[in-house]
Amino acid sequence: MFAEHLNNLFPELKFPLELARRILTHASHPAAIYGHNAGLSFMGRRVISAYLYLLLSSSPNLKPSDDLEAIVSQTLNTYVLGEHIGSKWGLGRVMRWTPTLKTDNAKDANFTLLKGVGLYKVQGDAVSAVMGGIFEQFGGSTAHRVFHTRVLPHILARKNNAGLPEAFHADVHSACNRFGGLQGPLNVDRPPAMATKTVGKDNTEKVEITEVPSL
Repeated sequence: MFAEHLNNLFPELKFPLELARRILTHASHPAAIYGHNAGLSFMGRRVISAYLYLLLSSSPNLKPSDDLEAIVSQTLNTYVLGEHIGSKWGLGRVMRWTPTLKTDNAKDANFTLLKGVGLYKVQGDAVSAVMGGIFEQFGGSTAHRVFHTRVLPHILARKNNAGLPEAFHADVHSACNRFGGLQGPLNVDRPPAMATKTVGKDNTEKVEITEVPSL
């Protein structure tokens, strides 16, 4: 069930069963004694923070007065990730966690109540765990593509909503387009180097190797 859900989200990636189980098991669940997502979530948050820092620091829209740490914290807030990405990915339907409600009450709890007892927080942790799992299993290049096509474009601040400030939205769209758009490929081999041969005045040949730059 766990691997099937993640594989449906990312058809190009095939998640091992054990990794998928860890990603979608919160430490609050009894089954967490066999492994949970805290470690992957910690790693994933560091990974996506690094990607966002990289984007912001290279943005022409960044002002000297901007607080990078505050922008990253606001954008990658766990509740923001849980509400906008975790819900979009349907993580609440499959992940294992224990709400801070008694069992009888939890059965009848509505969605608004579950939000108040930590659903978005747990979903946000799971989003970070997904990113940590992708980084660990499929590598940084794939995780980078997932972040810029499946995560960041969906957490842009609108009016009073939390997320990435509007000043950087153009940078996000540009990066997303460079990776093929919202449904861009995730498992892309490194592009082959291009060899350019030139002949100097002394008739000696020089070969320059260039690669397509990555973000």
